[in-house]
Amino acid sequence: METNISTLDLNKTYNYAQYLTWRFQERIELIKGKIFKMSPAPARRHQQVSFELSRQIGNYLHKKKCKVYSAPFDVRFPKGEGDEQTFTVVQPDICVICDPAKLDDRGCVGAPDLIIEILSQASAERDSKIKFQLYQEQGVEEYWMVYPGENMVDVFKLDKKGKYQFDGKYVQNDQIKVGIFDDLLINLEDVFNDENL
Repeated sequence: METNISTLDLNKTYNYAQYLTWRFQERIELIKGKIFKMSPAPARRHQQVSFELSRQIGNYLHKKKCKVYSAPFDVRFPKGEGDEQTFTVVQPDICVICDPAKLDDRGCVGAPDLIIEILSQASAERDSKIKFQLYQEQGVEEYWMVYPGENMVDVFKLDKKGKYQFDGKYVQNDQIKVGIFDDLLINLEDVFNDENL
C-alpha cells in the first residue's frame, strides 16, 4: 500500500487496481495510465459555484432516473474487463449519469451524459486540453468548462461524428439550456452571485 506519491515513478503506466491500493494525502487522477495530481482543496468560490450548479441540477433531477454527483467521485473509462484493464479514472467536479447500469459502489463506469469542470489556474490546461480530448473520445455528450474568475461558462456538445462543437459562451446574466434535457435551464446569475460568497 503506497502512502507517499513521491515513491512512485510518474513516468510509468498505472491501472485502476493499483490506484485502489494508494492512500495518498493528495487527490490524483489517472489519464491513460499516467498520474495527474489534482489541485489542493479548491478555493471557496470554486466550491460555491460547484454547489449552486449541483443544487440547480439536483433539484431538477429529484425523483428522476438521472443522478448528479460531485467530486470526489470516480469516473472510470475501462479498456477491457476488470480493474487491471482500466487506465483512466478521473474526478470531474460535477457529472450527470442517466444510465443506472453505469453506476456501482465505486462510482461510474463509462461516459457520463454531462460533465462540468470548474477551472482554476492549476487545472486550466488539463481541463481544457487533456480532459476535453478524453471526454470527446469517450463520448461524453455535453462538456461544460466553468471559469469562476470570469463568471463565464463554455459549453460543448458532441455532434453526430463524435466531435465536440462549441455551443456557446455564457456569462453571469445568461441562462444555459442543458442539452441532455428538454426543459432544464441553469440560471448563471445565481451561480455567480457574489452575495453567495
